[in-house]
Formats: sequence, C-alpha cells, structure tokens
Amino acid sequence: MDFNIAVLKGDGIGPEVINQALLVLDKIGKKYNHQFDFKEALIGGQAIDTVGENLPKETIDICKESDAILLGAVGGPKWDGLSGEKRPEKGLLKIRKILNLYANIRPAILFKELKKACPLKDEIIGDGIDICVVRELTGGIYFGEKATREGKNGKEAYDVESYNEQEIIRIAKTAFEIARKRNKKVVSVDKANVLESSRLWRKTVNEVSKKYEDVILEHMYVDNASMQLIKNPQQFDVILTSNMFGDILSDEASMITGSIGMLPSASLGEGNIGLYEPIHGSAPDIAGQNKSNPIATILSVAMMLRHSFDLEDEAKDIENAVVNVLSNNYRTIDIMDDKNKLVTTNEMGSLIMEKI
Repeated sequence: MDFNIAVLKGDGIGPEVINQALLVLDKIGKKYNHQFDFKEALIGGQAIDTVGENLPKETIDICKESDAILLGAVGGPKWDGLSGEKRPEKGLLKIRKILNLYANIRPAILFKELKKACPLKDEIIGDGIDICVVRELTGGIYFGEKATREGKNGKEAYDVESYNEQEIIRIAKTAFEIARKRNKKVVSVDKANVLESSRLWRKTVNEVSKKYEDVILEHMYVDNASMQLIKNPQQFDVILTSNMFGDILSDEASMITGSIGMLPSASLGEGNIGLYEPIHGSAPDIAGQNKSNPIATILSVAMMLRHSFDLEDEAKDIENAVVNVLSNNYRTIDIMDDKNKLVTTNEMGSLIMEKI
C-alpha cells in the first residue's frame, strides 16, 4: 500500500526527532511492504525565515493532498518579538483550523520500565498509569476574539473564551467513543463555577452522555483536576476538556509518565487527514546537540499508522519496539538515571528501528 505523508519538521529539535521517526517508518514499510512517500513543507519559524510567513500556501496545499501529516515542533525565542498573528505557533493553529482537526488525542502512559523516572511515590503509581486526554483543538480561548487597546490604566489586552454547542458535542462524542474502547469512564474538566463557557460545556456534555449509558461520566473543576492528577492519577481513564485546559493538563500528565519527551498525540477531524506530533515544544536550548528524546515522535507515527491508515499490527510493532529498547535500559538524558545506558537521539532511533 502507498501512503503520502506531509512532513513538517519545524523548529528547534523538530528536525532531529522527525528524522528518527522517518527512519522507523521506512523500516515498517520494508517489513510490511508499504510505500511511504514523504513530502517536506515549511511551517513556523523555519517558514518565517525562508518565505516570510508562518504557514505558506504551498504547505497548506501539500497537507491537503496528503494522507497524513507528521509535525516536529514550532517556535523559539528567536521569534518572540513578533506580533501574535506572525508568530511561529500561529502557523500550527492555522493548519489545525484549516483542516478542521478539532480532536486532539493525547495518551499518557507510564511504561513500567520508566517507573523510576516518575516523580510520584510507588504507592500512588500502583500498577501503572494509562490516561487519555481528549482536548478540543479548534475552539476556545486560543481562537476567540483577541485584541489590545488603550485603557484607563494604560494598555489592555483581552482574549475571549467561546464555545458553541456543536463544538462541544463533537469533542464529547469523541471522548465517549474512546472511553468505550478503554475502561468506560470520562472525567470532563471545566471551570463551571466561574466561566459561562464552562457552564455550557458541562450542560452539553451531560446531554451527550445520555447516549452513552455504558460510560461513567464525572465532572471536575480544572484546579481540582490538576491536583488529582498528582494525588491519584489512577482514577482517570479519559479526560475530556477544552483547548487551553487540555494543553495544560496533558503537559502535567506527561511529567507523571517520566518526561514530556514520551508523549505522542493525534489531531483528528471529520475528514481523513490526521496530524501527528509529539506534545513537547521545540526545546531550542538543546537543538542540534543530539540530546532530544525521539520516542514521542516515533509513538506519534504509531498513532498515524493506527488512526489514519488502519495498520494496527504495524502500530503495535513500533510500540513493542519502544518497550523492548526501554527494557534493555537505554535512555536519552531526559529519562536517564544512574543505572541506565545513556544514548543520543540518533542512537535511540536506531535502537528502536533494530527492534522492529
């Protein structure tokens, strides 16, 4: 089978981790007789430096013509002086919106091989942690009205949090469908005691839940949820939440798993094109040093094979290879301890590829 993949390497460590993921895909292609055709395109700071904009039309066209998109990371202090619409991160928000990728799926799994990298006590971790954060991705405060203006006390700035029923319904359905394939529990996270948008969120999620009587629904305020993730992470199965809350909570969940370098993500919509990326940023402080952890990006490729191409065996092959390498005590520096063997970005990619 042939698949066309748009490759957006982006900024900072993006190219380094993407390169390892592409090698893994090549190995999968050879083993299972698939042809993966990669077409690179510019996004973020890389695009700004090259063509003067964060999301060129050529990139949009390449993404639309592809079967899936693989993204590294965008942004960095080099472009911090740019205005909001011109910043690298805006390019990522735009492509999500253009392709209507409203559902961000972020699994947070603590591999037993990484229990020592988890900052929580053993009695809290128990037999392990397996959480799936379902984050609404194209609405909320990141896409609401925003502006600056002169006020009585100098310059003011505002960002509007806004959701409509249809946006909430479709992401809630996604969360409930995922929960049905897991442990049948959804915790919807909001701030309904303060925010009007959260009150609509909670009311709408309750309505959707009536069609999923086999799934337990609980509600939790975001401040409590952030505490409960540390106090008792095993109570969570699927976390359903808004764009900003999901952004924050999934990063918190990543540290429970040992490192933000371990968490993949899939951004999906009603069409066939999915966007796959690690949840970490561009990490410009270690860019070019061969130190970054490519596992999140490699696991994002596994999610691509599963969700966009329906290649479950191939996806499991990659995931098993990751576990195999971790079982042999190989670690990049972010998950390293004194009993492990330190490897570089390239070495970790090669080790995983060898285990496929």
